[in-house]
Formats: sequence, C-alpha cells, structure tokens
Amino acid sequence: MMSNPNVMNPVPVPVMSREESDANFDEHSSADFLHTDKIILAAVEQHSNELIGVAAYLSNEDDDPEIGYRLREKFWKKGYGTEIAFALLDYGFNQMNFEIITADVSIDNVPSVKILEKFMRVSHEFWSEKYKSFDRRYVVSFAEWESRKVNPTQLH
Repeated sequence: MMSNPNVMNPVPVPVMSREESDANFDEHSSADFLHTDKIILAAVEQHSNELIGVAAYLSNEDDDPEIGYRLREKFWKKGYGTEIAFALLDYGFNQMNFEIITADVSIDNVPSVKILEKFMRVSHEFWSEKYKSFDRRYVVSFAEWESRKVNPTQLH
C-alpha cells in the first residue's frame, strides 16, 4: 500500500520502499499506546480477513485529536473510507471522550474531501510546508456529532 503511488500521492507523501514501509509499520505497531499521540489501527474486511488499509488517531500541531486513514487501492470506491471515518469519529467521541476531532486533507484529494464533508465542517485552509500542499482542516465537536449522527450505511 505504501509503495503504491496512487495511494501515496493524494496524501501527498513520498512512496515508500517495502523496507521503509515495513519499518514504519513496525515502529507504529510496537508503540506504547498509553504514551503516544499516534494510534494506528488495521482495517480488515470482515468476510475475507483481508487488509483494507490503516486508520489512525493522531494529534495535530494544536494538540487536537485528528483522524486519518489510508486504503489499499483495490478497496477504493466501495464505501470503506466512509465506514472507517464514521467509526473513528464515533469511537473517538463515545469511547475516548474527545470534545472535538479534526482531520487534515490535501484539497486535491477529492475522495477524502467528499468523505470528510459527510461528517465534519471546514475549519480553514492552509499551506502545509511538511507535505508541500494546500490542505483543508475539517472539525466536528461532540455536540455536532450527536445532533446529526447517522448510520454510515445510509451514506453510500
């Protein structure tokens, strides 16, 4: 997944070699989740047990909770991104007790923009020096989430 330019370019981050991808995975999968600002989760298709992609809780530069996800190309346009975003938000609010959750996305990453707009509102746009792209920050508060929460299967 991390070596596929179709997956990595919309983020936008450089494509990784298999060795870099494995090292990145090992670093995050061995993290002490009680003492980190990143939690990386595997998204697995229920009936096949095949890896769909990864989902994450991060912290942005303002120390606000941020969600992220990356899917293998074969699972694009099947509703998994919507389901993953919904699950991250719902769990973040109802189990992790976040008051707000954010998500940053390159404005050129249209599929992710469409997903985030189903659940969140635009906070602002900015130049990301790290990724060399114009990004958009989305945000949703717990109160907003509770007032308009829907079943993700209704959004396909």
